[in-house]
Amino acid sequence: MISSSKPCYGCVNMRSMLGVIEGAVGAALCGTSALVAYGVRGRSATLFAPSVYRGPVSRRSIALTFDDGPSESTPDLLEVLSVHNIRATFFQCGANVRRLPEVAREVVRRGHEVGNHSNTHPRFYFRQPEFIQDELTRAQEAIAETAGVSPALYRAPFGVRWPGMRAAQERLHLLGVMWTVIGHDWKLDAPAIVRRILSHAGNGAIVCLHDGRELQAKPPVEPTIEAVRRLIPMLKAKGYRFETVSQLICPTN
Repeated sequence: MISSSKPCYGCVNMRSMLGVIEGAVGAALCGTSALVAYGVRGRSATLFAPSVYRGPVSRRSIALTFDDGPSESTPDLLEVLSVHNIRATFFQCGANVRRLPEVAREVVRRGHEVGNHSNTHPRFYFRQPEFIQDELTRAQEAIAETAGVSPALYRAPFGVRWPGMRAAQERLHLLGVMWTVIGHDWKLDAPAIVRRILSHAGNGAIVCLHDGRELQAKPPVEPTIEAVRRLIPMLKAKGYRFETVSQLICPTN
């Protein structure tokens, strides 16, 4: 006797339906992962904390910002800025402020704006909200006690935002600041830094450079200082004015 077996269409349909469900779940997870990744590192993201990354495009102005200081080389950078009568914004680490208190005070005496850049420059991935709060609070206290100013701006180390950062910023009344262009000055020489900044500069740009290297003592920031020395006349020749971040985003300041 010849036997014939018919396909079980119910099972086939079930497998097809499971495939559709798995695909939809996978797509949703991918979409969620992409959203989270953007929220963590995206320069215009506000998912985990309020922040800005540029000023009004109607203003022919640029804000120079410097992270990871103060360092032993910060006074050299201050001299370059002083020659051109330029005020910048320095995002400082609390540990560096405690290590070099006189340099921190000199930044304020020269009329520059100071922002919070955490206490020890950690990576905030997977950190608890209590850790984030402590890092921002300790930096805020170090700057206030040493330099006599209370920052209103905050830049996350490595540009990493994470759950818990919004609450920490709100408690300390800090606005997050990302950047329009980052100079990669920790790995490029002065000419390459200049080319990178010039290629991305525009109205309302916030430029991110570094006068330190995390918590490193005597960091090698000579390429940054030389790049700034070259950049300022070039940008002035293009008609740009230089402002602090607060002046740039709030023109009445």
